[in-house]
Amino acid sequence: MKEFNLKTGKLGEEIAKNYLEKKGYKILEQNYKTKYGEIDLVARDGRDLVVVEVRTKKGEMFGSPEDSLNKKKLRKIQLNTLAYSGKIRWKGPCRVDAVCLVLEINNAIKRLEHYQNIC
Repeated sequence: MKEFNLKTGKLGEEIAKNYLEKKGYKILEQNYKTKYGEIDLVARDGRDLVVVEVRTKKGEMFGSPEDSLNKKKLRKIQLNTLAYSGKIRWKGPCRVDAVCLVLEINNAIKRLEHYQNIC
């Protein structure tokens, strides 16, 4: 089951990356590790540095991808963002976005939502 979830997660990250690139974002990092965990994507959107959390699910029988963005997860994302922006000495605007995906069993995209500035 864990391998299935990892494959689904990696697929979701690739879909999110392609989606954001088509919107004009420049992807700087993928799967960047900090002492607090992993940042799925780091991008530039104009002047903004954007840390992107990607949440992917196959179907929504057991909840939506948005449901997993709880307080604890958001705090971890904030810590990751501070660690990354500090490491690169970022002085400009910074935000956290989320891309939430629901995939069909055959991996077709059923739903993709992009939320800006989630925390």
